[in-house]
Amino acid sequence: MSMFRDFAVSLTYPPTLTLTLLVLAALLWLCRRRRLGAGVAMAALFWSALWSFPFASDTLRGLLENRYPVVRDAALLPSADAIVVLGGGSHYAWLDRPDVRPEDLRYSRLAAGARAWQAGRAPIVILSGGGEGDTTEARRMADAIVRLGVPRSALVLEERSHNTRDNARYSLPLAGTAHPRLLLVTSTLHMPRAALLFRQAGAQVMPMPVPEGRAPKRWWRYWLPSPRALWRSGRAFKEIVALTAAHLRL
Repeated sequence: MSMFRDFAVSLTYPPTLTLTLLVLAALLWLCRRRRLGAGVAMAALFWSALWSFPFASDTLRGLLENRYPVVRDAALLPSADAIVVLGGGSHYAWLDRPDVRPEDLRYSRLAAGARAWQAGRAPIVILSGGGEGDTTEARRMADAIVRLGVPRSALVLEERSHNTRDNARYSLPLAGTAHPRLLLVTSTLHMPRAALLFRQAGAQVMPMPVPEGRAPKRWWRYWLPSPRALWRSGRAFKEIVALTAAHLRL
């Protein structure tokens, strides 16, 4: 069952689906269904080619990213019982900068959580991310967010989660109330699914999405295929499938 699930998830990435369809096309060709096989092969190649264009990738991602607006001014956010920051990568290049400030990091979840805490929106920041051994993602996040001015006394670490459903299941009890009001911090792409799962777990969710990535600096780059656009398309398809499964409570 786990292998089937992993294979199904891999098909959300256009190159994997294309390769699978090309194998199917080859089998059809060997079975003398050559016209059908050629059609499947052309459709497979077109699929990856389409989603390698930044304009197509951004259009697809916009279906999720535009659901919740990004709030730039933390003072405009509502008050909450806790700020929950979901893990999303442990490489913080800005740690090497001597004068880093939360206001300078537009694309950082930790910076967004720090701004909300500094604006007095909640008394604690829950950092959610598991891992193996003593180096969990939550601990790496804690070391980084301290650099942004949040004291360790305000941090609560959730270190057992391995997916978004776990984030919700294990973070809620740390907020100190049965149905906590949570300022949820994650990327714009991930927010629809994360907000849904936290609500299903019993939280009152106030989304605080963070923009993910940068747009091409020149307009004509939107019309040039790139591996990055193909990867971004794959992430969007994966989120759409996972969001559908969350709605169905699969």
